[in-house]
Amino acid sequence: MEKMVELSNVTQAYLEEYERILKKMMKRMTYITITCSISDNFIKQMIPHQIAAIKMSENILKCTTNLDVQCLAQNIIAEQKESIENMKAIQNRCCIVQNSEYEVYDYMYGFKEIAEVMFYEMCSAPISNSINVNFIREMLPHHQGAVRMAQNVLRFCICQELIPILQCIINTQCKQIELMLKLLEGLSDC
Repeated sequence: MEKMVELSNVTQAYLEEYERILKKMMKRMTYITITCSISDNFIKQMIPHQIAAIKMSENILKCTTNLDVQCLAQNIIAEQKESIENMKAIQNRCCIVQNSEYEVYDYMYGFKEIAEVMFYEMCSAPISNSINVNFIREMLPHHQGAVRMAQNVLRFCICQELIPILQCIINTQCKQIELMLKLLEGLSDC
């Protein structure tokens, strides 16, 4: 039987805000109007995902004194904001690229599987009294989900302007996943 860790007020406040951000992200990613454009659907699903990464990073910045975690969070914020701006700039043009009903179904089936795993892992990330450890444990499945979602959409005929954005998501998120795993090794879990 696992012993329950008593959480500090700071950790409790951090976790409450994380839970609020997570619930909002799950709702906004799940309840979108599906169109015949996989490109449009992806953008509508990814923007709330990236907004959540920004909010999660802002949440840790209010609490952490760890310089490596601060740097990671600041980089996440900058990269996610740029990606959101880039997707919003092309969304009206990308929604013109239409897909067959079967392709949309196939895309959504893949998205649903990826999102369910990501949501489950983010909801069940182990909790400790180290907000830095908590942040990384929560952000890892978030980033892994983004990589899988981008890879899923690349299987289809999509808006050409979206492709470099997807490649950037995959590259930056993979680098940050690597960094987070290294950081996690060095952080104490109390």
